[in-house]
Amino acid sequence: MANLKEIRARISSISSTMQITSAMKMVSAAKLKKAQDAIVMLRPYSEKLQELIENVNSNPEPDNVSPYAKQRPIKKVLYITVTSNRGLAGAFNSSVIKELNTRISENDYDVEILAVGKKVYDAVRKTRTVFDNQSAVYDALTFEIVSRFTKKVMKEFTLGTFDKVYIVYNKFINAATQEVITEQVLPIAMPETASNNTSKDYVFEPNAKEILDVLIPKSIKTQVYKAILDSVASEHGARMTAMHKATDNADALRNELKIYYNKARQAAITNEILEIVSGAEALKDS
Repeated sequence: MANLKEIRARISSISSTMQITSAMKMVSAAKLKKAQDAIVMLRPYSEKLQELIENVNSNPEPDNVSPYAKQRPIKKVLYITVTSNRGLAGAFNSSVIKELNTRISENDYDVEILAVGKKVYDAVRKTRTVFDNQSAVYDALTFEIVSRFTKKVMKEFTLGTFDKVYIVYNKFINAATQEVITEQVLPIAMPETASNNTSKDYVFEPNAKEILDVLIPKSIKTQVYKAILDSVASEHGARMTAMHKATDNADALRNELKIYYNKARQAAITNEILEIVSGAEALKDS
């Protein structure tokens, strides 16, 4: 049985841990608001961009097919995998890595990984071929930084290095819920056009091909950027939830230890009283 000094030390240690987890929870809650606003503002832009592509592509000509839409026999696949650089976020990182491994095990294609986040990089660097490590993207996350490595991926696709590109990430649902998503980035799925599409009456200036040559690369870059923003918001939500649970668990454990400490202290006092009474009785008998 632990002595009273050891129990006091454990209570003090748990109290210190509670202060840390509580502070991390509040920090994540503050960061979550900013990250949530960013992804909520970007989603309508991404949807509108896709709508523009649908309208412009209402009557595509065979010779105007985008190089980013060309289908090829699948030999090599690139997975852009998005995790965080830090842990203490529950199953946030492990669920993405598990999804990645499941996807790879289901197919026999050659696979390379573009790691966005130290957690996935550390998990795959010894067992998989790493195409690129972009863990530093979180140091100053901007659309321009994401565009640079996305442009590199797009170039490799057009050169035939990769036949398909997927992105695996946590989609932000709310502060307590994240969903692991695997989206196809390349080749892009050009929207099917309805026979009565009103965009047939549109006059494009410049021509539709030139417009698509600008919109499609922008749409691909926006898709990757949106996925990373989703992951950032999900990370803060997952960490806030994890730290909230950790604080509650530490509080419950501390309360149990306090009860145990009080009982042990009461038993120790009772034993001391008994020893004193027994000594006094022994002196009387002598």
